[in-house]
Formats: sequence, C-alpha cells, structure tokens
Amino acid sequence: MPQINRQFVLASRPQGAATADNFRLVETTLDPLAEGLFRVRNHYLSLDPYMRGRMNDAKSYAAPQPLNEVMVGGTVGEVVESRHPEFAVGDKVVATLGWQEFGTSDGTGVRKVDDTHVPLAAYLGAVGMPGVTAWYGLNRIIQPRSGQTVVVSAASGAVGGVVGQLAKLAGARAVGIAGGADKCRYVVETLGFDACVDYKAGNLYQDLKAATPDGVHGYFENVGGAVLDATLACMNAFGRIAFCGMIAGYDGEPAPLKHPALIVRQRLLVQGFIVTEQLDVWPEALAQLGTLVAQKKLHYRESIAQGLESAPEAFIGLLKGKNFGKQLVKLI
Repeated sequence: MPQINRQFVLASRPQGAATADNFRLVETTLDPLAEGLFRVRNHYLSLDPYMRGRMNDAKSYAAPQPLNEVMVGGTVGEVVESRHPEFAVGDKVVATLGWQEFGTSDGTGVRKVDDTHVPLAAYLGAVGMPGVTAWYGLNRIIQPRSGQTVVVSAASGAVGGVVGQLAKLAGARAVGIAGGADKCRYVVETLGFDACVDYKAGNLYQDLKAATPDGVHGYFENVGGAVLDATLACMNAFGRIAFCGMIAGYDGEPAPLKHPALIVRQRLLVQGFIVTEQLDVWPEALAQLGTLVAQKKLHYRESIAQGLESAPEAFIGLLKGKNFGKQLVKLI
C-alpha cells in the first residue's frame, strides 16, 4: 500500500478571477486506518462551477473552503483498504473526497455504485450530482408540459445537456444556448435538442426569439448575465425559471439584471435551488438517469484532463467555458 498521498489545497483566496496560484500541490503521509474507516483510490475527480464560490470567504449556502485544506470535490474510485463492515476492498464508490489521489472515509455520504452497465465516470456526471440537478430543476420547478418550449443555458454542459434530453422525453420542445458552432451542432445533432443558439454569434436576443416562435414556457438557468436578459425578454406569461447557477459572475465580475421588471410583468415563477438540499429525490432521479444511460437513451460528453497536476488549469478553463461537456480529471 503506497504511503504517500498527493493533494491540492487552497493556498489563497482569489482576488477576481481564479488562478493556478490559488492552489498548492502537497504530499502527505497516509496514516494507518483506524477501525470503522476505509481508504479509496480515486479514479476520477469532478470539477464543477460551485467550487469557485466555495473559494471565497463569503456567506453562502455552504461554508467557505478552508485555506490549506484539500479542495472540495466529488470523486469516484475503488476501495483499496477497509476496516469498515459495510465497505469491502474492490467496492466502487462515489464520494466527496476532494482533489487528492487517496481519500479516507467513515462511509458518511458515500454511495456504492455498479459500473457493469454505467461507466464509472458517469457517476460524476449524467448519473451523479449534475444529472440530479438537471432532473430536479426540470421536473420539480419547470414541470414541462407536452408541446411547451424549454430553454437551457450552457446546453452542452454536464447539467444543461441532461435538462434538454429530459425535456424532450417529457414531450417538450428543447432549445439550447451554447458558445460556438461546434457546441451548438453537438446539442442539436447528438443530444437531440430542437434548436441551439450560439451566444457568441453576436445576435443572442434575435436568434433566441427566432428559435422560440411560441415564446419560452420554462427556462433552466446556468449562466446569468446577457443570456438571462435575452431569455427573460422571450418568456411567456406565467413562465417558470429554475435558477441553478450564474457562472457569468462566479469570478467576481458583475452580472446585473437589466430588465427585472419583466419578472413582474410576465408573472414569472423564479426559484433557486441547491440539489444537495433535495436528498429525498436522489434515489428516484438516479434510478431513472442510470436506466437511461444504460439503455443509451441519455447521451453525454466528457472533457478529461489527465493527472492530478492538471486540475487547477482544467478548473480555470471550466469557468471560462473551455470544457465541452462534463469536466473530469482522470487520476488512474
């Protein structure tokens, strides 16, 4: 059993945009396992936009990431040593063990998974937190009806791609917003959206209006800023908006809402949510998502950075929209 564990800790809090200097790679010694613990060799590390908010020392739904401690993050891997009665060597598990090669746990918040029909990495994406996020926001907030139009920002991403596919399965019309012709082509041709608007083309509002001739009944928000403004202007009366995130402002840049009066004028339901607070829906959502992936009825794409050393730059790229699909770091 290796005695050295490599980890990334948060070295400093960002002043504006996050940089590689905010992280520090360290080596630590693996302590012998105490009774009731088990050790996991992480295979993949999940990189997600919420991590940027945790880097700030600010009031939020979760405590800030402490300085000089392992960066928070979802992981999937294999139990390599155990003194826990419910976890055996060889078990594949999803956990939140952070940016490190090995993690030690007492089992709290750890979920066993089967990679026979669902690839291990998918448990950090379409059949993991991003997938459940999509499932909850769509089904519990937007509640699409057959024939209605659902718009999804960041439509080629890990959350947005699932939202649109689930909307189509519910009989709705799915319109994505993504950055660049390649991403828009993927959203339509691979994920099956009815249309996709390229926000980088310079005609966001006009293009979105043309793609939603019957207006927008439901909107899944991942971005904020100009994308939110354009979509608000296309919303129908009594439309429903699921606020998942606003990545446009995560690096400290202001993302003011230009036309807040539209919320009142169109009598919109706007609801923010944190999926980790909705644990009651996870079993149902994961069961449906896992079945769809196993049956190849739910498609997804991954951007995979190689090796723990690549995590900071991959994370910074994620915040700038450089990833294509779910951003992962492959550790083994």
